[in-house]
Amino acid sequence: MKPSLAVRAARILLYLVILAIFVGPFWGIIVTALSGLVIKPGQLLLLPVQPTLANFKTALIDMQVWRYLLNSLVVAIVGTALQVAVSALAAYALARRRFRGAAIVSLLVLSTMMLPEEVISIPLYLVVQARFPVIDASIYNTYAAMILPVVGWAFSIFMLTEFMRAVPKELEEAARIDGANEWQIFANVVLPLVRPALGTVVIFGFIMIWDQYLLPLVVVSDKQLFTIPVMLGMLRVDETITPNVFVAATLLAMAPTIICYLLLQKQFNRGIMAGAVKG
Repeated sequence: MKPSLAVRAARILLYLVILAIFVGPFWGIIVTALSGLVIKPGQLLLLPVQPTLANFKTALIDMQVWRYLLNSLVVAIVGTALQVAVSALAAYALARRRFRGAAIVSLLVLSTMMLPEEVISIPLYLVVQARFPVIDASIYNTYAAMILPVVGWAFSIFMLTEFMRAVPKELEEAARIDGANEWQIFANVVLPLVRPALGTVVIFGFIMIWDQYLLPLVVVSDKQLFTIPVMLGMLRVDETITPNVFVAATLLAMAPTIICYLLLQKQFNRGIMAGAVKG
């Protein structure tokens, strides 16, 4: 039985309201960034006034947003790659190997998710400021200071551990019979089967590192090394910057995370669906 006209009209109205709630703020950002006329606080526009790309040029070139975007890209790409590698190895050990104290290690890993960044900011600053014995130097004011603290993320380790535990042991035993060593089993048997989870971990890891604000603020004082969130915080209190330019810079800061999601959307969806079915 087909729904009545009133029911269909109510559904359409509901969809429009949901669309306005979720798409409206993003559309407002685009309209403000493309408007040549300075938008006043609280002013709502459906279309750009005096459309122009000058706001993006001012933000990207004059305000040197490109430099902060580059810093964020270096930190996010290298940090995500190292995070996925370390998390996969740690998850493989926790999921596929039996050793004394495994439960305690898992508990310690999960406990790190309960600590707010503000709690560890001062100890992290002291560690980064200290001189490391091997290199006899401090990593303060370097990319390493922003990358190394995010390499071990409990969420990535926990998620990959749960997926690797679901891999049948018979596949591992068959690979051993064929003469495969530990690294071959890890790379050729286990990792391909948890590829959807890897895609999900890459997306969440990249966004988590990209959005870091407190970490770069604590371990870096050189303005040339600031990442895009720190730069946006500085522009937000700069009275010489118009709202249009600030919003244009914000839109540029959002672009890499959107691109990362679009590139890995298929793997992300598979990972979420697999987790839902598994749960």
